[in-house]
Amino acid sequence: MKKNDGLTECARCCRKNLLNCPLTECKMWINYEKDSNCTLVAIYNNDQKPMTLRQIAERLGISFARVKQIETKALAKLKKHLVEKPY
Repeated sequence: MKKNDGLTECARCCRKNLLNCPLTECKMWINYEKDSNCTLVAIYNNDQKPMTLRQIAERLGISFARVKQIETKALAKLKKHLVEKPY
């Protein structure tokens, strides 16, 4: 049975059993035990509200300024893409 909560089976299991994910090779793994070391659990634990840049920085272990730089560059790429290929 497929769930529509956005979690993988692994993340669902870790969240339900309050476990930290041991799969460090997983692309969703982060070094943040408060969210079971999983980006999907982090989003789910935040009631699927957008996280602040400071919350993201804390989870990724980087500075707020670096997260802001990444956000600015990503938004510029999205805008450029939309100008080149409007839908």
